[in-house]
Amino acid sequence: MSDGMKMVMIAYNEAMDGELMDTLRSCSLKNYTKLPKAFGKGTTSGTHFGDDVWPGLNNVLYVACGENEARQLLGSVRELRKRFGQEGIKAFSWNLEEIT
Repeated sequence: MSDGMKMVMIAYNEAMDGELMDTLRSCSLKNYTKLPKAFGKGTTSGTHFGDDVWPGLNNVLYVACGENEARQLLGSVRELRKRFGQEGIKAFSWNLEEIT
């Protein structure tokens, strides 16, 4: 069991990648898993399938971190949503039960 550990998943428009990576650095988070070029559809951001009809793609980032770091990261994502809301960025978090 991993007491106090969180998994934060962030789905975002690939155009925001630089800003999001800067956000990770500002939160002193160095470890993550990035899934680039993900297809997706959001209520405000629209459809991104990377083709002529639905241009653009998303990235998905997973960050395993402590509760305090997760809280700071989620707050930073909220700020990015205020600045780039139409581009599309959303974060989810849940408790990590086991790390092996």
